Amino acid sequence: MAKPGEHKTVQARILQYAQDIGWTYIARAEAEKRRGFDPDAVTPGDRARPASPFFGDLLHKQVCAFNPKYKEAEGALVGELQRLKADIYGNRDFLTYLRNQRKFYSAEEKRELDLNVIDYDDVARPRDKRRNVYEVTEEFYVNNGRHGTREDVVFLINGIPVLVIECKNATKEEAIALGVDQIRRYHNETPEVMVPEMLFTATEAIGFAYGATWSVVRRNIFNWKHEEVGNLEAKVKSFCDVPHLLRLLKDFILFAEKDEELQKYILRQHQTAAVEKVVERALDPKQSRGLIWHTQGSGKTYTMIKAAELLFKANEAQKPTILLMIDRNELEDQMLKNLAAVGMANVAHAGSIAALNKLLDEKGQDYRGIVVTMIHKFRDMPAKLNTRKNIFVLIDEAHRTTGGDLGNFLMAGLPNASYIGFTGTPVDKTAYGKGTFKTFGLQDEKGYLHKYSIAESIEDGTTLPLYYNLAPNEMRVPHDIMEKEFLSLAESEGIADIEELNKILDRAINLKNFLKGKERVKRVAQYVADHYRENVEPLGYKAFLVGVDREACALYKEALDAILPPEYSEIVYTGSNNDSPQLKKWHLEPTREKQIRKSFTKLGEWPKILIVTEKLLTGFDAPILYAMYLDKPMRDHTLLQAIARVNRPYENEAQEMVKPHGFVLDFVGIFDKLEKALAFDSDEINAIVKDLGLLKQLFKSKMESKAPAYLKLVDQKFDDKDVDNLIEHFRDPDRRKEFFKEYKEIEMLYEIISPDAFLRPYIDQYATLSSIYAVVRNAYAKKVYVDRAFQKKTNELVQKHIGAEQLVNVAEFVKIDENTIDLIKRAKGGDGTKVINLVKSIEKAAEEASNDPFLVALAERAMAVQTAFEDRQKSTAEALDELIKEVERNEKRKKEQAERGLDAIGYFVLCKLTDDGIKNPDTASRKVAEAFTKYPNWQRSEAELRELRNQVTFALMRVEDDVEKVTATVEALFTLLRKSFKP
Repeated sequence: MAKPGEHKTVQARILQYAQDIGWTYIARAEAEKRRGFDPDAVTPGDRARPASPFFGDLLHKQVCAFNPKYKEAEGALVGELQRLKADIYGNRDFLTYLRNQRKFYSAEEKRELDLNVIDYDDVARPRDKRRNVYEVTEEFYVNNGRHGTREDVVFLINGIPVLVIECKNATKEEAIALGVDQIRRYHNETPEVMVPEMLFTATEAIGFAYGATWSVVRRNIFNWKHEEVGNLEAKVKSFCDVPHLLRLLKDFILFAEKDEELQKYILRQHQTAAVEKVVERALDPKQSRGLIWHTQGSGKTYTMIKAAELLFKANEAQKPTILLMIDRNELEDQMLKNLAAVGMANVAHAGSIAALNKLLDEKGQDYRGIVVTMIHKFRDMPAKLNTRKNIFVLIDEAHRTTGGDLGNFLMAGLPNASYIGFTGTPVDKTAYGKGTFKTFGLQDEKGYLHKYSIAESIEDGTTLPLYYNLAPNEMRVPHDIMEKEFLSLAESEGIADIEELNKILDRAINLKNFLKGKERVKRVAQYVADHYRENVEPLGYKAFLVGVDREACALYKEALDAILPPEYSEIVYTGSNNDSPQLKKWHLEPTREKQIRKSFTKLGEWPKILIVTEKLLTGFDAPILYAMYLDKPMRDHTLLQAIARVNRPYENEAQEMVKPHGFVLDFVGIFDKLEKALAFDSDEINAIVKDLGLLKQLFKSKMESKAPAYLKLVDQKFDDKDVDNLIEHFRDPDRRKEFFKEYKEIEMLYEIISPDAFLRPYIDQYATLSSIYAVVRNAYAKKVYVDRAFQKKTNELVQKHIGAEQLVNVAEFVKIDENTIDLIKRAKGGDGTKVINLVKSIEKAAEEASNDPFLVALAERAMAVQTAFEDRQKSTAEALDELIKEVERNEKRKKEQAERGLDAIGYFVLCKLTDDGIKNPDTASRKVAEAFTKYPNWQRSEAELRELRNQVTFALMRVEDDVEKVTATVEALFTLLRKSFKP
């Protein structure tokens, strides 16, 4: 049955939807003419090589219209833009042009003027009054002499490509992932076109992934949400809506330095919605309060920064003052670094009470701009220090920042300011929580100006679910001590600040003595070491050990060093001059601490475990952090903020690592009374953290309901008959896809739970299921994976129970020569296994002899046979027969080639010319062979490749009048040769 192509199912629809919302369609031929393609060149690559990514005439016309005193010649600006570096730095510079932040020299005025490239007032204009030109085209071909790429759909504003959409057929497996891979390829092969393009999307008509160019790691690619799930029209018309795209370009893309590397970010839907609501509320003359709850790890810092920036730039704000209020020294430093990293100007740091008063004094400096400060700098601030209304106070961790006298000083000193609170945790049900709602949430029906809950964040993949497990009972704090000295204390309810928590714990003498008991510390350290090595390290992740205080951290470091190599762990805490020698021993110089923190975030670098008590429990972002060993009583906001350290998504595609969730191992017993530990609504508690036992139940359910149907496919412990049955059963790609999905879910559960006595009844069945997966994967994967088929723990299990030798017979290679056919016919196993073996053998031969274009072409034909076999367009017998004939033809070719005394390339060219019906193929092939001899470095030199193509083209034109035939032959010839000579 015919399958719909990408153009029919997706691309054409996107083009139509774009026209519906105001984009003008430009046909490919017209677009190429306007881009400056060479109409006289023979090959597509040669036609595209002189072209630019821009509609240069339109860009010049629009720039002249927007800048009446711009007198540069047409092409000057295009040349300037094309000289930008073809990397993320060039992309950052290009964005300054799009945002009208560059200058041009006006000879008339003898000074520099702003260069306007896009008119952003179109955001509010009706469609027929817009000043920018909005166009969309397709099959956007680029060739830089080394590579050629063709983008499916490109959106241009004033002749500048700003958005690329990659379209995939919904019938393809992992269609969107394939689309994103194409986007990555464009960055690698033709980075020049990615310099002006700021955004990308990939779709297969159901999902709609989007992201910022030059930021193509999986964690920075998001799903565009629309209330009409799966409706391509709704998604295209909302994402590609002209005002929306203009807002993204103007306001919601940012660059920041992180770990000395430039990163690019695009604000997600919950962030842009919150920013817009904050700006709207702050500028509302009738309302002056608001509360934003965005779950820990969902980008709250950049939301605050962007809101501050837009408020500062808003004309209605009339040169305002924006206070960014932070509650901890470390977070204040971090905020200043973030502001600097994103290039924010007009930023002042109020490092003292006096400095803050001086900046804000209406009769004094009356500073206009962004001020970063901390809540305690408002102590004893004079009343009515500044009565302006255009003061906007954005308060981080609002649930703990404005309580008590400090909040009173703030609001008395700035009585007419607008106050917007931000929190990463839900507001609790205690008196503290009610106070937060009273301070910030009274003007909104449900208390929140904008909310992005834990459940929403997990659903979107912004954060991961958290699971906990309780340590053995003998290590946990006795219930009576925990109740008396912590949980029952009224002052511990709603505790929002870790310093306040520490003061409460300092009075919990019995509790601390229990936690720091010498024998207990040894037992806990041993348990942590064993659990880390057996459960966490095999997955590749890292861990926190949270001690009750700094002394406990030192004790745990000494205990762990007696079990593990010292480099496994490091302590990070704040030192003091008055510390004991035991504590001073672990003080860190700032540069050393910085290095430890940076190394901890890197895969495969030491340390693997960080021992902390206060520092790093807020604000520290390490996605590779998977496990937290909690040995410090915490509750409410402090607990939620701490455990949120492990909820960050992490992916490493090279290592096939995708972090499934975060994990907390509770040595205190705080999760034994979850309702008491987290004083939030029950719906929120259920979303926050779940018992690891739920994963065990899920594993049990899958092994009992899903696995049996697969296990019954194997009778004889993977003999030839079993392998034949598996290959036949899983010929259907959809059936394989479903099995792979189910197996990978089961495997991840096993990796997380193992080792555990709970698994004992399932070990044999799971090992067999894993072996089935290995056979099927090796049979149908593009490459054969033996060592990397499984996660580490599963691999050890399979080796022990089944043995690798029983799994590789499906990938048993045969040498491709005159004996191949006889070997295949005499081999054990059914015809299905022989089909797979022969295809794999041909692929391997082509890989090993990649300078033989015949073998490369043979491998492509073999894969086509396998595809037809899988789609049941060919029977097993037909597929095997065709492959045998291909091998026979290849052996015949080798003999004829030897008889003619030609090398592989010379004979390949002769055969290609003969097959394509080129006249006088013998004469032409000799000329072509001479050209290859003349340019031996054509694989490495762009200049030689260009000359070689020209020589080959001219050689064929001498004997063949049909220009189109020559062009097609040359293109096909070099396409095959490029595959043959991979670098």
